[in-house]
Amino acid sequence: MIPVNVPLLNGNEKKYLEECIDSGWVSSEGPFVSRFENEFSKYIGKDYGIAVSNGSAALDVAIKALNFEKGSEVICPTFTIISPVQSLISQGLVPVLVDSNEDTWNIDVHQIEAKITSKTKAILVVHIYGLPVDMSPILQLAKKYNLKIIEDAAEMHGQTYNGKKCGAFGDVSIFSFYPNKHITTGEGGMILTSDVNIAERCKKLRNLCFEKERRFVHKEIGWNYRMTNMQAALGVAQLEQIDTIIQRKRTIGKKYNEHFRNKIDLQLPLAQTKYAENIYWVYGLIAKSEEQSVRLQKQLGELKIGTRPFFWCMHEQPVFNNLGFFNSNKFPVAEKLARNGFYIPSGLGITDTQIDEVAENLIKIIANG
Repeated sequence: MIPVNVPLLNGNEKKYLEECIDSGWVSSEGPFVSRFENEFSKYIGKDYGIAVSNGSAALDVAIKALNFEKGSEVICPTFTIISPVQSLISQGLVPVLVDSNEDTWNIDVHQIEAKITSKTKAILVVHIYGLPVDMSPILQLAKKYNLKIIEDAAEMHGQTYNGKKCGAFGDVSIFSFYPNKHITTGEGGMILTSDVNIAERCKKLRNLCFEKERRFVHKEIGWNYRMTNMQAALGVAQLEQIDTIIQRKRTIGKKYNEHFRNKIDLQLPLAQTKYAENIYWVYGLIAKSEEQSVRLQKQLGELKIGTRPFFWCMHEQPVFNNLGFFNSNKFPVAEKLARNGFYIPSGLGITDTQIDEVAENLIKIIANG
């Protein structure tokens, strides 16, 4: 079986984990947590890092730390994983959805301004799959309308926009360290900000809102979203290899491009834009129809080649529709991506031989109709 993702743990991961075990520092109090926070925030270009248990937890904490009034509107893409919109709705905020760009698969920045109202407080940017959102228009809108930017860079470790790291643009930004990400801690996430007040609030919210005066007397509801020292040890070891990781991911993408170019009639991921080169978090393909996408995934699966369908749009999520959200919304580009898109094995652990096997089999399947 060639799975869609195999992580690569070939640096100092074992050494640092042994340090945790030998020292007894396995909980969130260990020294690797602050080290990971400091080194990762410095790498991205933010002043403060707050490590948490996963990327969804990072969104919960980051959004709550901004103290928006209930009923405030936050603009975000409909084509994304559920976590950003779930965090907004669970905190009494109103997601205002925007369609996707057909080429980059990110939020269509040209549709955002028309969605801004007097209730809009933020734009939640989600960088999707390999290319960053076009940030310049969003930064201009945020300045013009006095909006916060929440930057979900969960899939973008090391990616840049016009030479500046993704995650450096938000008033508050988040990352995920799930095993399919460029850097993994098993489970884990990080909040980044350069605002000391937001940073302190995030630290409090991730730790059950314990008070300094009397630890077990609580004035506010928070979460137990702490990252362990062992998770952070993995993160430090992975971050040491980030340049090699990025190079390998781009090599994987380029190898698939070389195989597929002029040989299959599917839409390939855009290799680059004027502001970024694709980092290929996953290698996605857009079929001609939903039927073709389902069939290709089934046939690859029969050959023991893993695939994964693209995200399903937020405006078509039953859980949100049942709550009265998005029932009449239509977003044609995002709907096409969700129905026709899928990705093939492209994790860091994939070998060149496996890339060849995946590509050659997909080409053969398409050629045979």
